[in-house]
Amino acid sequence: MNEVRPAADGSPAIRVLLADDEAMIRAGVRAILAAGRDIEVVAEAGDGREAVALAQAHRPDVA
Repeated sequence: MNEVRPAADGSPAIRVLLADDEAMIRAGVRAILAAGRDIEVVAEAGDGREAVALAQAHRPDVA
């Protein structure tokens, strides 16, 4: 989704899986998270089943 980038202090970014059934909400949250250097959205899901599958595939720090 996003390019891998280090946090402001040089540590790895926090990898996030974003899940919501409303695409507009996901887009808004993604935009907010993208404003910071310390968070990387690695995947987005539109429902719970997709979120579980993507969490297994991408192994985010936060889901």
